[in-house]
Amino acid sequence: MTDPVSFRAIGTIRTPYRDVEGMPIQPASAVGTPGRIELDEELTEGLADVDAFSHLILVYHLHLITDMRLTVVPFLDHEPHGVFATRAPARPNPIGLSVVRLVAIEGSTLDVLDVDMVDGTPLLDMKPYVPAFDAPDGARIGWYAGRLEALERARADDRFR
Repeated sequence: MTDPVSFRAIGTIRTPYRDVEGMPIQPASAVGTPGRIELDEELTEGLADVDAFSHLILVYHLHLITDMRLTVVPFLDHEPHGVFATRAPARPNPIGLSVVRLVAIEGSTLDVLDVDMVDGTPLLDMKPYVPAFDAPDGARIGWYAGRLEALERARADDRFR
């Protein structure tokens, strides 16, 4: 493996989920769930113009993950897949990615909707969601095809503890 890389959290994500078990597995299964981003105050200037965007991409540390697996049985399937063909949290680098709806910004606090992460999750970065960049035409979805009808009801269990 390559040399270690380190990041510092730029803030904390606050959500109603105190435990991973029972939490939605993607923002699409957390529609309307309110959350808050508490950005470090010294970074507030970086929020200039963010209020013009409807959605944000959050990049965060899956801080409760303690093991890495190269093969996983993801929440939307019963068959094993390579971890890089899934959104499973037990990854070589436990990094999460979610698209949330921006509701309001006050100072260094952002109110968002559609949160699917546990309360207290360390935020690593935040980027504006731009459909022309982030939703390419003709994208294939591999083994997820035919399984997305279960997404709205899908919840995390203890398989990645």
